[in-house]
Amino acid sequence: MSIIFVKTPKGIAEIEQRGGGLTPRVRRVLIMLDGKRTDDDIRAMALVDDLEQTLETLVEAGYIESPKQPEASAAATGAGIVNTVTFREVPDKPDPKEMEMAKNYIMNTLKTFCGPMAHLSIYEAVTAARTHEELRAQFVPWHNAITLTRDGRRRAEDLCADLLKVI
Repeated sequence: MSIIFVKTPKGIAEIEQRGGGLTPRVRRVLIMLDGKRTDDDIRAMALVDDLEQTLETLVEAGYIESPKQPEASAAATGAGIVNTVTFREVPDKPDPKEMEMAKNYIMNTLKTFCGPMAHLSIYEAVTAARTHEELRAQFVPWHNAITLTRDGRRRAEDLCADLLKVI
């Protein structure tokens, strides 16, 4: 599954002013991201060995993001990940073990596919989550992070299915 990124206002300002201290290689990738090209298109054009790391750097620094769909209930949409993600119904008395399983699953898959220090904002939000709804709000960022890697893209469907069982 390919991801299309768009420049944030900070990314647009960086293109115009060159104030962020980006390396020429990272800047070239930022320029190529136009909201139409997928990460696979950029990979073919950019001659960059570590595109996943470059994209991750640009996302974490706030220069790019995945396009957002209109705000909708987190329980009804995966914001473009798949046509529609349907979360299971939250039980009247949520099981703390399921919450812990979901948190561990998110953090372990991020470590496995993205590295131990990548996407710290997702780790922090997952750690702070106290309800299923708060965890579900991290589903889209988690999926986007996982699919930045080749192995993550290959396994994304299975990973999502496993997470949706407990989230």
